[in-house]
Amino acid sequence: MELISCLPEDIARECLVRVSYQEFPAVATVSKGWQTEIQTPEFRRVRRSTGHAQKILVTVQSKFDSEKSKTGLLAKATANPVYNLNVLETETGIWSELPMGPELCEGLPLFCQIAGVGYDLVVMGGWDPDSWKASNSVFIYSFLSAKWRRGADMPGGPRTFFSCASDHERMVYVAGGHDEEKNALKSAFAYDVVDDMWIPLPDMARERDECKVVFCAKDNGSGTIKVVGGYRTEMQGRFERSAEEFGVATWRWGPVEEEFLDDATCPRTCVDGCDLERKMYMCKGDDVVALDGETWQVVAKVPREIRNVACVGAWVDALLLIGSSGFGEPYMSFVLDLKSGVWSKLENPENFTGHVQSGCLLEI
Repeated sequence: MELISCLPEDIARECLVRVSYQEFPAVATVSKGWQTEIQTPEFRRVRRSTGHAQKILVTVQSKFDSEKSKTGLLAKATANPVYNLNVLETETGIWSELPMGPELCEGLPLFCQIAGVGYDLVVMGGWDPDSWKASNSVFIYSFLSAKWRRGADMPGGPRTFFSCASDHERMVYVAGGHDEEKNALKSAFAYDVVDDMWIPLPDMARERDECKVVFCAKDNGSGTIKVVGGYRTEMQGRFERSAEEFGVATWRWGPVEEEFLDDATCPRTCVDGCDLERKMYMCKGDDVVALDGETWQVVAKVPREIRNVACVGAWVDALLLIGSSGFGEPYMSFVLDLKSGVWSKLENPENFTGHVQSGCLLEI
């Protein structure tokens, strides 16, 4: 069956490759041929190689109440926030809200973690917004169908303040956090989104509560998982500078890097640079710093309007920062051109200025 009547297959595929990700659900309903085509790994590979894949940042963001903001009640409203998933198209600056599934219609679990895998968005763990009970649930949103499905629960019981990162193809790697008794964890797992299956990793050398997991791709197609910072049970919030690296190909952890960070600080803004030099970036006080070899170097100043950086996204030659000027203040977005060192401010419509808990970047 022809993809598009009277057109050669290669030309028809060229047409489909140019379709916006927002139209994928509609495309899938046109015919089984179109549905099959957009689901193939080759379709996604061609979109990315030809520059037609769209970079989006998905944020876990609270609803912004403009009336409470005007009356000075915004800070009080943040005591019981309702979080949704919002999408920022990095090239156009357009914001939109993702539809929530039946089990999430009252809001996302507090402190849940998200990761993008292919055309899927994975939502893991968090606290029930009503009972504040820790959950090990997994929810998956497909950008191809605009539908939600349940994934296999995280093993090992509920964990909180863990971190996760994706290889952007089919796996999500989870590490650290703490259990229901506030004991920091050294366990780690890999979640195969395609097969809906959890795979245990060897334990890390150390417990790491509130760590940051970063997936670093390699030129040979494999990659490593860098688990940065965090703290042990007895340290209770006093972060350490060390990091551990897990080789996906070797399936083992390397030695602990004791002085990976310059300072003992919360590592949540660490991101892979997605560039040929395989740099890592993070925000450190008023500076944006990059890991060059074994040295962290300042590459830019954080925009003066931002005092609290909540989320960082990175792609080739660019960094995206989302943050606010203080507690209860509206959140704003800036993009740094890494070649010129110039910041550009993006417009955040009022509905998309609420507190940002976390975010992840997808290329779809």
